[in-house]
Formats: sequence, structure tokens, C-alpha cells
Amino acid sequence: MSIMMKLSGLSVVRGGRSVLRDVDLEIRAGEFVGLLGPNGAGKTTLLRAALGLQSAAGSASLAEMSAAARARAVAFMPQTREIAWPMSVERVVALGRLAHPEAAAEADRLAVARALTALKLDKLRKRRADELSGGEQARVLMARLLAQESPLLVADEPAAGLDPAAQISAMRVFARRAAEGGAVLASLHDLGLAARHCTRLILLREGRIAADGPPAEALTPEILARVFGVTVWSAQTDRGFVLQPLDVTPEPDSKPAPAPSFERI
Repeated sequence: MSIMMKLSGLSVVRGGRSVLRDVDLEIRAGEFVGLLGPNGAGKTTLLRAALGLQSAAGSASLAEMSAAARARAVAFMPQTREIAWPMSVERVVALGRLAHPEAAAEADRLAVARALTALKLDKLRKRRADELSGGEQARVLMARLLAQESPLLVADEPAAGLDPAAQISAMRVFARRAAEGGAVLASLHDLGLAARHCTRLILLREGRIAADGPPAEALTPEILARVFGVTVWSAQTDRGFVLQPLDVTPEPDSKPAPAPSFERI
């Protein structure tokens, strides 16, 4: 499988604090990679540094490309969801085609149509994007990502703000893109979604990779207790690997809280 992105010794220091530490990583065609970690673990920093949007030490194959070449190689959906432009949904999605100035008008039209259909936005195509709900705007921006038709898709929290049905649909769209020969790297907070839909998971803890592998191997109780401080229930089902966080892992030296006492009045 061809390598879509390669990071070697990627490190970021911000405000005197090490945010990302010596990350080595390759993303290959056919993979849907979920990037997981608690708040502050370095997920967004890793994505931005990998794309050359954040100064970093080490090397990142995409950051070393020209802007035009990078736009053809990778499409990026940042964490910001608000659309401020008074434009139709269709026109916002069409902005993804700016990466292909040489494309014929018909190719652009078909790419936009495919993206709108994939995110179930056909009925909203003429609506003003800035007047939609937050979840609908997130789907519009995801459609713009798809319309770019780059081999690699990178998305920062694409499932945030979506209802359960929209989350599942979005994850299926990403999984299909990977299965068709592309690749997807998405930061996620929902462990259940990641376990069910991603082919590979990378867990970050304090700026370092703490686990990297298929969901069942990367989301063991021991790893999740160390990285997230949670206990989980998990099972292999006929629908795939399923996982649900259950509780916070007790601190090693903590004692159970005393039972409350009540005085008779």
C-alpha cells in the first residue's frame, strides 16, 4: 500500500511546554485511522503540524510539499465548524474544487453532487449555509472535504456536534473512502465510534504515541486505564468490535468515599 503521509521525529514546543514528542507515523492507502487521546494530548497539534500549519521539529512529508501539491494530496477539515459566509450550501461545498483549477466544469459539478449525496445534503443545497444548524454546517464542511477528492482526508473532530445517525453516516462515508483506496486520518473523542468504524487507532498521551494498532489491540482495558483513566466494557460482535466506557479508574492510592450519615431529626 502506498504511503499517504509520513512523520519522523515530529515534535512541537509551545510556550516552553513540549506538546508533541518525537512522533513517528505513517498513514497508508486503505486505512481509516482514528486519532484518540484525552484533552491536551496533542491531537490537533499533530494534525496541524503534519500539514505544515504548525511549526515543528522533525519532518512531515506533506508539510514539505508546495501549497498546490499539498492541496491535491490532502483535504483538511479543521475543528472550527461555524460558516460565516452568506453562501448556498452548494457553493460552500464547491470551494473544495479550488484545489483542481484545471478540472472541467462538468467534473466539478459531479464531484459536488457526489459529496452532497454522500452527506445527505441534496435537499439543502440551495439553502444559505450560514443559516443552518451547527450539525448541518458540520455536514456541509465535511461535504466540502469530500468534494476536494484528495487521496488523503484529514479531519479534526468531524463527529462533534452531530446527532447519532449523522455520526454513523459520516463514519461510514470515511470508511468507504478508505476502502476505495484513499486514506482517512480523523481525531475523535467517541471511543465507541472509533472502535466500530476505524481500521486502525492511534492513542496519544502527553504528546507521545501510547498505542497504535487495530481497535481491539489499541483499546485494551490496560491501555484505556493508562491513557484515559476509564474502565470499559467491550465485545466482539457480528457488527464488529463494540466498546462502551463505564467508569473513571480509581487513583492507585485512593480510598472509597465514606457512606453518608444522616442524623435523625
